[in-house]
Amino acid sequence: MSPSEPNFAAGVPWLRVFDQAASAMAILDLQGHYRYVNEAMCRMLGYRREDLEGLDYRAVTHPDDIDPEGPVESPDLLEKRYIRSDGSVIWASVARSFIRDSHGRAIHFLSQIQDITRRREAELLWQRSFANAPIGMAVLDLKGAWTEVNDTLCGMLGYTREEMLSMAFADVTYEDDEEQGMVALDELIEGNRDSISIEKRYRHKNGHPIWMLIRATTVPGADGAPAFVVSQYEDIGEQRLVDAHLAHLALHDPLTGLANRALLADRLDHGLQQLARDDGVLVVVLADLDQLKPVNDRFGHALGDQLLIATARELQLAVRAGDTVARIGGDEFVVVSLLPDEDAARSLRDRVEQHLNTDVKVHGARMRLRASVGYTTTSDPAVAPDMLLHSADRDMYASKRRRREGHGGGR
Repeated sequence: MSPSEPNFAAGVPWLRVFDQAASAMAILDLQGHYRYVNEAMCRMLGYRREDLEGLDYRAVTHPDDIDPEGPVESPDLLEKRYIRSDGSVIWASVARSFIRDSHGRAIHFLSQIQDITRRREAELLWQRSFANAPIGMAVLDLKGAWTEVNDTLCGMLGYTREEMLSMAFADVTYEDDEEQGMVALDELIEGNRDSISIEKRYRHKNGHPIWMLIRATTVPGADGAPAFVVSQYEDIGEQRLVDAHLAHLALHDPLTGLANRALLADRLDHGLQQLARDDGVLVVVLADLDQLKPVNDRFGHALGDQLLIATARELQLAVRAGDTVARIGGDEFVVVSLLPDEDAARSLRDRVEQHLNTDVKVHGARMRLRASVGYTTTSDPAVAPDMLLHSADRDMYASKRRRREGHGGGR
């Protein structure tokens, strides 16, 4: 030991502080040899003190992390890997500074070392999970700008990573869906919700819409307030098509595409609610095909089905765009409409009757449609929907009787 070096065995007060420190600490000479290490350093690396003191720091440093210039003072923390006595590798954060003499000359090097292996493993797990996730993932700032995106999200939207990081989610959101996204972000930032899940449309770089299921949560900063947002993205366009198809099947007649009984009941309820707010009358027109059974018996059900489809088409030509047309039985059809007065209701009934008593083309042949038509109206929003259908049905049968009587008793 040279005279210029401190006597480390002298028992000076700083030694007790140094040796009893919870963090690993080491004093090195300027060539990089350990001159003194504390007990925490020994525990961290699994060596005895006598094994470490005098050893070059490079001997316990991972080969990829060795600085060829030797110990360097820096205000920045260094993250590097050490090799323990058992061969295992740990990550550490190292604070580096010189110990100087009274003339300001560097005479030793001080390292203060913190084991960050668990933190680095957690970071690596996050990075790989984020990068390799089969769904889109992103990190956003509190203004909604993307600060990290994975390849999956870039592929879903057709943008490069550089393009994505120059944008906010609002830049690719359809105008009708913007408010929904901003309200959700505000709720997260204000702490009203820990996480949100919404469905909205993003615009692909090529211009077509993509339906996304977006799950987002905030990550708090040191003060406990939201610091950034982590979001996951799933393309649900195909699922929405499936769901829409199933919903359509649940509410529509599979043969004609008209509303079924379930949807008709909903439209009747909605019409009565509108009647409570607006003037006018709710009209229910009920039509029954007169010749469907003979057509089925003579030509088969395939032709009968085509006749039903032609009937649906004629009914849709007789009504307005907002009116409801339903098939409620084998040969029974219903029209529901909210109209200004009784004259308009009678006109609707007459149009329906005209369209359902005409020649139609079925499989290239002309066939005569024949139907009996009845109707009812109400201006009372409290009336039961079933009573309206019953009243229109009675009027339809009265029309059928008149038709039969007019044709010689039904021949």
